[in-house]
Amino acid sequence: MNHEAVRSISSPDVDWIGTVDSSRYGQYFDCGMLLIFGGIPWQAYFQRVLSSKSASRAQLLSFVAAFGCVIMAVPSVLIGAVAIATDWNMTAYDKFPLPWDDPTVEGGAAMILPMVLQYLTPAYVSFCGLGAVSAATMSSADSSVLGASSMFARNVYRLIFRPRASEHEIMWVMKVSIFVTGTLATIMALSVPSIYALWYLCSDLVYVILFPQLLMVVHFKRYCNTYGSVASYVIGLLVRLSGGEYLIGLPALIHFPGYTDLPVIPGREHEIAPFEQLFPFRTLAMLLSLISVVFFSYLSRTIFESGRLPAKYDFLRCVINIPEDAVPVEEPHEGEMAVMSTMEVRHYSATDERNGRVNPALNLGSDSDDDLNDASETGAANRIRRLSKSGPSAQRLINRKLSLGKMTPTPSSTPPITSDAKGAVDKTSVL
Repeated sequence: MNHEAVRSISSPDVDWIGTVDSSRYGQYFDCGMLLIFGGIPWQAYFQRVLSSKSASRAQLLSFVAAFGCVIMAVPSVLIGAVAIATDWNMTAYDKFPLPWDDPTVEGGAAMILPMVLQYLTPAYVSFCGLGAVSAATMSSADSSVLGASSMFARNVYRLIFRPRASEHEIMWVMKVSIFVTGTLATIMALSVPSIYALWYLCSDLVYVILFPQLLMVVHFKRYCNTYGSVASYVIGLLVRLSGGEYLIGLPALIHFPGYTDLPVIPGREHEIAPFEQLFPFRTLAMLLSLISVVFFSYLSRTIFESGRLPAKYDFLRCVINIPEDAVPVEEPHEGEMAVMSTMEVRHYSATDERNGRVNPALNLGSDSDDDLNDASETGAANRIRRLSKSGPSAQRLINRKLSLGKMTPTPSSTPPITSDAKGAVDKTSVL
């Protein structure tokens, strides 16, 4: 701001704030909602949440980070204001018009930061600034690659293909996954016209698809199941893609209110005609996805629990055809995380691991068959009590296990659970 080419941003001749046309209110609202709620389901954020010692600590850090984001937005605003207040004819820059004023330049606003650092700051400041940007980019990239590889190794390979895989095997799978993920990311970076556009579309998909499901699973899990989640995923994805994305060459299949055709950029006549959607269609897709979770979850429960479809058609096994080793996960206490295994619910308290020992939450399997058998026998009474509070489908599961001899009731729970014609459960048999 002390450079001789930079005028004072408080000068009435410098309009660095600008104005917003009323036709773009919906577009700004859409982008604002995307920034507010679309950043919540990101893997990078939940890596920090899951590494917290307790739930209250994670909440506190999240609120602090929210205010921190507002504070960290101030330098970006100032850099943009300085770029507008600069007389670029007095600098070494000689390519006019400016990138952010040239309609033929795609993403010209992204050049503001490097131009301000290069032409308006000393060489050492420019070097440190661009190095910091590069370091932040590489940090985000390796964090994303590591997160994707870790999720594949533990949530896919271990839970689905190799439940008894050792930690050594999981580490090797993770290393191979890092190599494969990095290779695919490199190929994508070389083949996609704009990485910024791809990142932009990815943010949209996180907001449209993941946020509604995260909201329902965390706060309203009684009103959602796997069928509603799958339907929500498909509907949200289709509605968002139907809105199109010009930056990656995706045409708009639906012209929402406010759809506008833009002038064709010279030299790019062979590409799809540029356009923009002024209607907040991303938020519309998010709301449709949210409604779909609730509606299809309710519909699937109604169809299966009323007997209109037999249990064998519950192929996702989440309504009445529940696996026999499934146990509802109870709400953890303060400072405690609950982890679901195939035979028991394990609780991990952060206060028990102060010396850097391995987090038991990462051990989703058991290394000993004796441990599994012990857990199965000693946890029978607790399972009955947990399942007795989980609704009619869980009650039928208890009765089926008791009748087949796969669950032995405790002496205090002698008769099987009974229910009347309306599905009311007699809980005296399990209390």
